[in-house]
Amino acid sequence: MLENEDYSIASPGRSRQAMQADCENCFGLCCVALPFAASADFAVDKNAGQPCHNLQPDFRCGIHTSLRQLGFRGCTVYDCFGAGQKVSQATFGGRDWRQEPGSAKLMFEVFPVMRQLQELLWYLNEALTLEPARVIHAELGAALEETERLTHLSPASLVQLDVAAQRGIVNALLLQTSELVREEARRQHKGPAVRKIRQGRGADLIGANLRGADLRYANLRGAYLIAADLRGADLRVADLIGADLRDADLRDADLTGSLFLTQAQLNSAKGSDRTKVPPSLVHPAHWSASVG
Repeated sequence: MLENEDYSIASPGRSRQAMQADCENCFGLCCVALPFAASADFAVDKNAGQPCHNLQPDFRCGIHTSLRQLGFRGCTVYDCFGAGQKVSQATFGGRDWRQEPGSAKLMFEVFPVMRQLQELLWYLNEALTLEPARVIHAELGAALEETERLTHLSPASLVQLDVAAQRGIVNALLLQTSELVREEARRQHKGPAVRKIRQGRGADLIGANLRGADLRYANLRGAYLIAADLRGADLRVADLIGADLRDADLRDADLTGSLFLTQAQLNSAKGSDRTKVPPSLVHPAHWSASVG
């Protein structure tokens, strides 16, 4: 039943801390560079390049502890994968857009490009820790080195970068990684048959009743799991890259060993302190405490 199955190996030496948001060293880029529209996730409209009215002079959020209560749930879900501090402190050398307004437009254009590259680094770093993918670790390592190199390009070069091409290269390797890991897990599994569901990128599972479902090894890449009932579901060794988990109910679910899950995905879902998550992620503050 894969009770204690662990397909990871020692980290290749790159700390995931560099791929996690460090707001103290960022110039509030997500609060300025990105647009949002009044909706269930945001209380007001804001254009790209326009500072959020909650952004303080020190680049901190004035309502950080009350974002959900005041209608800014979308802010609690977003994750820049460390792009904010990298653009602020490395790409622009600690020069902020308020002190040097002439740099603002370029800085705001670089930020979403950097965010995509940092996301790729997150996935590649995880792939390099997975034992069944060892046969392609050389290719994964090369892709990681190249992606890291791209993050150090000049601002002008980053804006012109074909990020889609790099994503295509990395995605092919991540798909291969997923297949290797999930096949190894299936090979070792000796329990009852796993429930068959529609799988693959874009699978429509919106609002699906998957309570208690055995979804081990499932390919849920890019699946729409919005508001799905996944209470008590077993998602170990399931590929969740790009899966939309907004308002999915993960209470008591087991996501240990799930592949390519991000903090942003967890933040967008519902859960409890009994939801099991990978060790590199944390239980979101808004998740409920279990009763009974």
